[in-house]
Amino acid sequence: MGSLFKPKMPPLPPVQPLPEPPKAEISQEEKDRIAAEQAAIERKRKGRKSTILTSPLGIEDEAETEKKTLLGS
Repeated sequence: MGSLFKPKMPPLPPVQPLPEPPKAEISQEEKDRIAAEQAAIERKRKGRKSTILTSPLGIEDEAETEKKTLLGS
């Protein structure tokens, strides 16, 4: 009785071949533009390195744990 009420699966569509990938030919102008963008990115990255004050291990300077106060100097 269960197979009477189950709809049959429609047939699957045939598999189509993959389209050919586009050729990777880039004009000289496009290569120059990409090189200029990469150079600008590197310049910006180098400019930000000097602003980083910590290393991957953390701050390398000693922390000031004791401060003089006016009351107990």
